[in-house]
Amino acid sequence: MNNILLIILISVFSLLFGSVITILISKSRYQKKLENFQDSVLKKQRDEVQNIYQTMRAWRHDYHNHMQSIKAMLSMNKKKELSLYLDNLEKDLDSIDIAIRTGNVGLDAILSSKVSIARKNNIEVSCTAKVPSDLKIPDVHLCAIVGNLMDNAIEACEKITSSQKQGDDVLPKFIRIYIGLFKNQLYISVSNSTKERRRKKLSEFVTGKTGEHGFGLRRIDKITEKYDGYVNRKNEPGVFATEIMIPL
Repeated sequence: MNNILLIILISVFSLLFGSVITILISKSRYQKKLENFQDSVLKKQRDEVQNIYQTMRAWRHDYHNHMQSIKAMLSMNKKKELSLYLDNLEKDLDSIDIAIRTGNVGLDAILSSKVSIARKNNIEVSCTAKVPSDLKIPDVHLCAIVGNLMDNAIEACEKITSSQKQGDDVLPKFIRIYIGLFKNQLYISVSNSTKERRRKKLSEFVTGKTGEHGFGLRRIDKITEKYDGYVNRKNEPGVFATEIMIPL
């Protein structure tokens, strides 16, 4: 009898021990995946900002050459050529514009970086953003939310091909961003065009995202929940939108 009881106890202990080990291994793997995801996001953001400043330095380096060309055209009274030259310079400046001023330095950097990348990929971007200095949510978490929203929006627009049309016109690529205050809450809205021609279930967008994108969506939800906020995703044919509200 004692031997049977001992065997039962050993079996139960083995099962419990095995379960604990399995849980610890799964947790360790998940933590590793999360760390790798966070590292990749930080590296991507660092590379994006570095790319902007490298472009700015290159433009400044060419400043004197531009001035000489402009002066030469003026002296030869080549007004048409000068006008075209100035138009091209203006486009270059627009592509490296970091003049987004939200009232939050971190948000300025992440928005400027993502907007610059979107425009370089021929995505039309409209951005209105203004936030107070005393937010409940820390800068790092605010930037994580906005960065993930922008990454998903850019990816969706890049999937639209030149063969996809809306009537007789090519399907437009656009991202609209609005960040401000609404009823004593921080309101974040990002909407973008998609290639989807049918209304998908919202669960399809979340469960259909794997790897970094899946982590990104869950990261948005977890951060918003942490600060007692609310996430609302809207899906219409050709357009996807996310609204987030976080108490001040």
